[in-house]
Amino acid sequence: MSKTDTTGQQGLSTAPREESADDAVVGGPALGVIGWIRWFWRQLTSMRVALILLFMLSLGAVPGSLIPQNSADELKVQTFKEAHKTLTPLYEKLQFFDVYSSVWFSAIYILLFVSLIGCIVPRSWQFVGQLRSRPPGAPRRLDRLPAYTTWRTGAEPEQVREAALGVLKGRRFRAHRAGDAVAAEKGYLREAGNLVFHVALIVMLVAFAWGQLFKSEGGKLIVEGDGFSNTLTQYDDFKSGSQFGTDDLEPFSFTLNSFTGTYEKNGPQRGTPRTFEADVTYSQDGGKDKKAVIRVNEPLIVGDSKVYLIAHGYAPVVTVRDGRGKTVYHGAVPMLPIDNNITSTGAIKVMDGYRDKNGKKEQLGFQAFFVPTFAGAGKGTMFSQFPALDFPVMALTGFHGDLRVNSGLPQNVYQLDKSKMKQFMDKSGNKLAQRMLPGETMTLPDGAGSITFEKDVKEWASFQISQQPGGGLALTGAIAAIAGLAGSLFIQRRRVWVRAVRGEDGVTVVEMAGLGRSESAKLPEELGDLAVALTLQAPPAAEETAEDPAPSGEADK
Repeated sequence: MSKTDTTGQQGLSTAPREESADDAVVGGPALGVIGWIRWFWRQLTSMRVALILLFMLSLGAVPGSLIPQNSADELKVQTFKEAHKTLTPLYEKLQFFDVYSSVWFSAIYILLFVSLIGCIVPRSWQFVGQLRSRPPGAPRRLDRLPAYTTWRTGAEPEQVREAALGVLKGRRFRAHRAGDAVAAEKGYLREAGNLVFHVALIVMLVAFAWGQLFKSEGGKLIVEGDGFSNTLTQYDDFKSGSQFGTDDLEPFSFTLNSFTGTYEKNGPQRGTPRTFEADVTYSQDGGKDKKAVIRVNEPLIVGDSKVYLIAHGYAPVVTVRDGRGKTVYHGAVPMLPIDNNITSTGAIKVMDGYRDKNGKKEQLGFQAFFVPTFAGAGKGTMFSQFPALDFPVMALTGFHGDLRVNSGLPQNVYQLDKSKMKQFMDKSGNKLAQRMLPGETMTLPDGAGSITFEKDVKEWASFQISQQPGGGLALTGAIAAIAGLAGSLFIQRRRVWVRAVRGEDGVTVVEMAGLGRSESAKLPEELGDLAVALTLQAPPAAEETAEDPAPSGEADK
């Protein structure tokens, strides 16, 4: 049905408008380049997209937690690749071994950063405008609001409004007079908490980026009695952020005096570590020496650097002599644990100073297998049955030739490159191998010398020295995010109005009503408390003293 005006033109109609071919636009209005940019910006800065990006960032961090990362442990990455040859090409294309520096993770990170800023800036200005403005005036029909109460009083309307203003301000409401009523509002911290939460997210993102750009992290294995100086050449392995310079290394050094490890000896927890402590002496920037004890999860903090205790093992002391009895090698050799009972393997490499019986320069290598508490006698193999140093035994096999340490290729310090080496043979033509107790010596054939397992077995500790700025900023952001989230969840923003007008019979009629931004059972209760406080200064008229001026929200319950 349609209506036609007096001039014959079509008026209002529920029928769809018929467009001519001239003004029809196929596919909707053309936005243009600027229009599409505005549309994309509105979508990016919407809260929905920010939440989606935050979820994607959390989801993207999952592979970084489940798959070994090059930034954390390249050896584990290499082991993973060897064990999963089918998945490795796919993971490499998806950058799953470098998740936190990957292109897709960085894109999500940057988009989330921009989205949060785009969300916060306009909301901050809006919030500032709300703080500067006054609560709106009272609606005409207060009795339609969810929480409402009314009574008649002998006090003058002006006195009631003055009393209401005092009561509301005393309860920390922002209140002012608006015509014949008092308007008040409370709970601005809800929006402030929401803004603090989002600002805190940005702070944590900035702290994370700062830490990744300027961080440094390296590992060092130190035998008891040896030390470490925080210079690049002292590290066994070292990684840093793109903006980190070697001049940024904290100037300090420390010496490992001793390592103490104790283990549960009985029961189902036998062998479980009880004490892991590294007693060190350290100094900062050439200052006075200080004592400290480094424990698991209790690092040594020197300036901006933290020294973590991450692993330990044993380093048997050996002495190698040539055929003339000259000592060509003496020292503690760190062994690499391969199980929880510290069954260990290692390599002893004599690279310089050795000559065979003919005086020719040659290199020696010994593959070592060490157990702190021997077991496996008569079984053909040896293993450790307890991690403590109760019954140490070391098995050695000897080689001579070229260790290929000068080939230019990196080598594993715990393994021998036997490609240019020959194994020593005993008089029976068998491969030379021997199990040794502390103090015993294995004599090499044909006057090639000997190797002695000294009675001293030292312990080593592996440390991670990390310098990652932004940790305090990230902690501050996390605390602020929790506080802001709590405020936005538990604080309710609500408005209260008190109207006092003179009735037709000359008696003042008082109306109180409340409205919350979200539903809450506490609003009627709070309005009831305010009404009780106001009735002390504006008591009900004599004919209503028996009635309870409870808000309608409570009476309906």
